[in-house]
Amino acid sequence: MAFNFGGAANSASLSGTGFGAATTTSAPTGFGFGSGGTGAFGGFGSTTTSAAGGTGFSFSTPSNAGASLFGNTQSKGFGFSSALGSSGGLGGAGLGFGGFGGIQPAQNQPGGLFNQQASQSSQLFNTASALSAPSVLSDERDSILARWNQLQAFWGVGKGYFSSSTPPVEFSPENPFCRFKAVGYSCVPDVKDEDGLVALALNKKEADVRCQQQQLVESMHKVLGGNPTLTVNVEGVRALPDDQTEMIIYLVERSPNGMSKRVPASTLYSYMEQMNVKSVLQQLGVIMAVSRTALTPAQLKQLLQNPPAGVDPIIWEQAKVDNPDPEKLIPVPMVGFKELLRRLKIQDQMTKQHQTRVDIISNDISELQRNQATTAAKITQYKRKLMDLSHRVLQVLIKQEVQRKSGYAIQLDEEHLRVQLETIQSELNAPTQFKGRLNELMSQIRMQNHFGAVRSEERYRVDADLLREIRQHLKHQQEGLSHLISVIKDDLDDIKTIEDELHDSVHGRSSKLS
Repeated sequence: MAFNFGGAANSASLSGTGFGAATTTSAPTGFGFGSGGTGAFGGFGSTTTSAAGGTGFSFSTPSNAGASLFGNTQSKGFGFSSALGSSGGLGGAGLGFGGFGGIQPAQNQPGGLFNQQASQSSQLFNTASALSAPSVLSDERDSILARWNQLQAFWGVGKGYFSSSTPPVEFSPENPFCRFKAVGYSCVPDVKDEDGLVALALNKKEADVRCQQQQLVESMHKVLGGNPTLTVNVEGVRALPDDQTEMIIYLVERSPNGMSKRVPASTLYSYMEQMNVKSVLQQLGVIMAVSRTALTPAQLKQLLQNPPAGVDPIIWEQAKVDNPDPEKLIPVPMVGFKELLRRLKIQDQMTKQHQTRVDIISNDISELQRNQATTAAKITQYKRKLMDLSHRVLQVLIKQEVQRKSGYAIQLDEEHLRVQLETIQSELNAPTQFKGRLNELMSQIRMQNHFGAVRSEERYRVDADLLREIRQHLKHQQEGLSHLISVIKDDLDDIKTIEDELHDSVHGRSSKLS
């Protein structure tokens, strides 16, 4: 029988009564989530964080509280950050895959390590007996029971009976024979303990939490003793699967001299973990609290060196080798379908948040494009206005200069300027140069107006300044033609007078001769 789960091909033979001879497992290749899936995974073992020093303040604990906030500062939980890699990316850092689980503080008991090893050895022996050689019925049916126990162990559920006088073995997904396991990757948290961030999982919808945020902050301030020098602040709020919400808070202490500082996350978390405070928080809808603190190098080394419960060391070592970014990502196990479903839900939640952010950015880009088009139109309008004002200023300067030079003789530079202007004027009036081009332009304008009457959408509009220049040039041409006509008329009159005089003189001479 073969089980394929997340790219990890696991095959197991159920033909024999032996439990280890025919079992092969390959390293998982799926569930990489290379961009850093988020997660806070519990069950890596026991880790104890040394007690922090006093913070210079204390909460007024309820009447049945036996410890202050700055006592017993053992940190619980690794609380991996969101898939964005930092808090506040889309409304605050995410709890990530694995929920609010964390590493429980170790309990130092006399002979605890020896008792734990003995219990593990006994559990492993009972599991081996249930899978290989159960002796419940003492006949051939025990082999069938062994195969049934193997199937339950591979599936990770049920009870394995191996002796009539001993309680059965409980099969959980954490047992080493469970086939439905894989390894993914989560972001390594980079939040410091001094930042004081504590994540609270609320059994409420995001909209309800945002509406009741001020009331929740006031209630938490009362739970924390109601000290006027302390202020509860919300770092971010974001939705979680199953209609839950994550709210990240931090506490600020203000001293009488006006200075303020954040309460360490381990101190705030240890106070919230007191039974009386925890019960009050549960009444407010708080399911779980996690201290957002980064892993120390010693904790990270211990986490990587010790495979989680039920994970093959070979698969764990291969997952560390296949880590796409060891500096930012850390391998986390996924045991069972519930863990896979939870990871899938949070991945879908983060995808929706990313899509929401992309939509917001798209709307901003569209708005900027509209503003750019409006600004470009305004710039063009201002350029035209500047040109008009420049022409007006130039006309004023010309008139002022004419009035200033009135009554003075023409100077040498002005004479040179007049010659240049006349040269330019003659070039403009030359029929083979600018005048021909101007005539061609006028014909094109007439044709365009003609076609514009048929197709109004193709009508072109001549600039007002250009039209004024054309009108002025045509006026000059008209004046020149009028002057030429008057000169010709004068010349014709003179010729006629000459002809009359000649005719009279010829007639007088002929009369004298006769």
